[in-house]
Amino acid sequence: MSLFKARDWWSTVLGEKEEFDQGCLCLADVDNSGNGQDKIIVGSFMGYLRIFNPHPVKTGDGAQAEDLLLEVHLRDPILQVEVGKFVSGTEMLHLAVLHSRKLCVYSVSGTLGNVEHGNRYQIKLMYEHNLQRTACNMTYGSFGGVKGRDLICIQSVDGMLMVFEQESYAFGRFLPGSLLPGPLAYSSRTDSFITVSSCRQVESYKYQVLAFATDADKRQETEQQKLGSGKRLVVDWTLNIGEQALDICIVSFNQSASSVFVLGERNFFCLKDNGQIRFMKKLDCSPSCFLPYCSVSEGTINTLIGNHNNMLHIYQDVTLKWATQLPHIPVAVRVGCLHDLKGAIVTLSDDGHLQCSYLGTDPSLFQAPKVESRELNYDELDTELKELQKIIKEVNKSQGVWPMTEREDDLKVSAMVSPNFDAESQATDVEVGTDPVPSITVKITLQNRVVLQKVKLSIYVQPPLVLTCDQFTFEFMSIPRVIQCKFRLPLKLICLPGQPSKTASHKITIDTNKSPVSLLSLFPGFANQSDDDQVNIMGFRFLGGSRVTLLASKTSQRYRIQSEQFEDLWLITNELILRLQQYFEKQGIKDFACSFSGSMPLQEYFELIDHHFELRINGEKLEELLSERAVQFRAIQRRLLTRFKDKTPAPLQHLDTLLDGTYKQVIALADALEENQDNLFQSFTRLKSATHLMILLIGLWQKLSADQTAILEAAFLPLQEDTQALGWEETVDAAISHLLKTCLSKSSKEQALNFSSQLNIPKDTSRLKKHITLLCDRLAKGGRLCLSTDAAAPQTMVMPGGCATIPESDLEERSIEQESTELFTNHKHLTAETSTPVSPLQGVSE
Repeated sequence: MSLFKARDWWSTVLGEKEEFDQGCLCLADVDNSGNGQDKIIVGSFMGYLRIFNPHPVKTGDGAQAEDLLLEVHLRDPILQVEVGKFVSGTEMLHLAVLHSRKLCVYSVSGTLGNVEHGNRYQIKLMYEHNLQRTACNMTYGSFGGVKGRDLICIQSVDGMLMVFEQESYAFGRFLPGSLLPGPLAYSSRTDSFITVSSCRQVESYKYQVLAFATDADKRQETEQQKLGSGKRLVVDWTLNIGEQALDICIVSFNQSASSVFVLGERNFFCLKDNGQIRFMKKLDCSPSCFLPYCSVSEGTINTLIGNHNNMLHIYQDVTLKWATQLPHIPVAVRVGCLHDLKGAIVTLSDDGHLQCSYLGTDPSLFQAPKVESRELNYDELDTELKELQKIIKEVNKSQGVWPMTEREDDLKVSAMVSPNFDAESQATDVEVGTDPVPSITVKITLQNRVVLQKVKLSIYVQPPLVLTCDQFTFEFMSIPRVIQCKFRLPLKLICLPGQPSKTASHKITIDTNKSPVSLLSLFPGFANQSDDDQVNIMGFRFLGGSRVTLLASKTSQRYRIQSEQFEDLWLITNELILRLQQYFEKQGIKDFACSFSGSMPLQEYFELIDHHFELRINGEKLEELLSERAVQFRAIQRRLLTRFKDKTPAPLQHLDTLLDGTYKQVIALADALEENQDNLFQSFTRLKSATHLMILLIGLWQKLSADQTAILEAAFLPLQEDTQALGWEETVDAAISHLLKTCLSKSSKEQALNFSSQLNIPKDTSRLKKHITLLCDRLAKGGRLCLSTDAAAPQTMVMPGGCATIPESDLEERSIEQESTELFTNHKHLTAETSTPVSPLQGVSE
């Protein structure tokens, strides 16, 4: 979009760590050269005064040494700079500099240089006024209709207007009701001062009224004023604009009409001389500065408006004519004639970026060369295209979601878990029931061989595990990349030795191809000295009370995990498989394998899904009720307020009783909603634990590869948090439907089915449960999980019994339900997970 960028004509950066505001920029022929060229005068809050006369050799050049005519340090902060006829006896232009407690007027002159360094410029103090009050801003003009000279009016921070007739102080007046100072401007046509008060209204005061009003030294009414010997300061007109103002400018069409422009926080207004609104414009972005000026079209005014999006908008009345991009946020904007460039736009940022630019475009001198015509070999192009498509397909298969490093040595992340608990627990909740909550320290090391900037380290653990700090930022370390490091936390962090139980409601059996291993050697930290039979049986107790029992068969190569709660089975089951794999790897045995030959515990899994979905529906109903009661509560408040404001007392008609009852209902509903959210969080954690178990069992059942297991995890565990706007049920249903439509599809008819692109909360869970059942059915009949582009092709393999199609009607769904019921019988199955569901005790740091 180079067309809409401001064309950089000349630019520079002023000083180091200096600050500027809207009054710190001025354009004028301050040295009275008479050649019609303006100079750029800039003052800073650090007290530096600079005068520039840009002469770029070519467009876009930076500042040269000879462009800076003058730089002087005035020690006091410079609030505003203006150029006018401020010295008596002459109509030459002079520079007025406003400090917080002083007003100084200088003459700027240049001396022709006799050497190659060029002309020499200097300033001379003509006079100064020490102020009794802290200044805020100033304006100038021919107050009272004087000819050939300019008077200065300074506004203090406590709302006093101080008028100076050049070298002498004239008078001071307090604005009535002033609390905070606003922008100030002078209208020569009406001889009025216009400002915006802290009451958010534009106010106009006649100069003559100010001159004859009571002196500012007497703010309180005196006896003489009460007797009529002094005049009270009265506002000429006011207009309420309903917002604070950033700046005010006066623009004259001609001698008979002028307009008052006010820049607000969200709008800019154009007013007539009498305070009536000529037009107003609502702004899309927060403005930072503006400058109205006369348009070439008769009767219209152009306005430059800078905003905090680094944009400069040009309006003709209320019509946007041009929008241009700036490299900074402007706090001041001026238009002048610089080095024969008429209409140059000068902008200044708060950190000292000064730029002279113009609107328009640069012509493009590039012409595309003529392409030599040659005959194309389409066979070679077709072969090359197939090779490229093959390369792209291989890259898509191997490439992950995050961009990984090309050189692993550039950045490494490693994690080391302390072997012991912290001496003093850092847990926020000291106890869970009667069990103390321990904490453990994880040391994460970052090693880099390249220069990095602003590295962010994020650590994530599965609930109910929590972190004392989950994000770190290193400023010393910009390459876009992500490094992941996974680490496992010790089981004893959330699990204690417990009493084993030989009976339980939920059981699962894991088959292996090796002889059983002593449980004492697999779980050495959970041995109970009082029990001699722990070679084949071991009990675990999670923090909070849930118990899981692990049994090893004495005669077969099987392990059984059982618990009273289905979701508690996952953690111990997963930990058992990991420790068995580590054990046999240490023994040098590489052909160890686990399998699951039982029926899938879908019914127990569906019960957890239904409970989670029921809590979501309850939460939605509670939110609707709470919203209704809140609306009712506010309506009663409005009626009561109307009754109380009524000058004629009227009976409340039990509105106070209704208000109290509604308030109690709002509090009760809020408490119920908060309790439901806590229950929903716990239910979602249990559901995630059960989902981990189902993925584990499906992987063992069908001997899925690591890539296929990752696809299942992505489909069944897409969310880290569950919300009303985007929940687990609709997200998982969409993911499973996609798998059934693509890699697990039977025919092109299923691929042609369109699924809803919007994820809305479903009416019930029947569709989701049928899709999960169908997914297991397809996998049992030879389906293959993959994400490559050829997965969308219909599977042509011969599968025993055939595959059921994705249901397109309720009748079809009922037939599939009957078919799947024959395949998966309803058994009480084992699953390992704690009611405070913890992932395989894995954390991820990025």
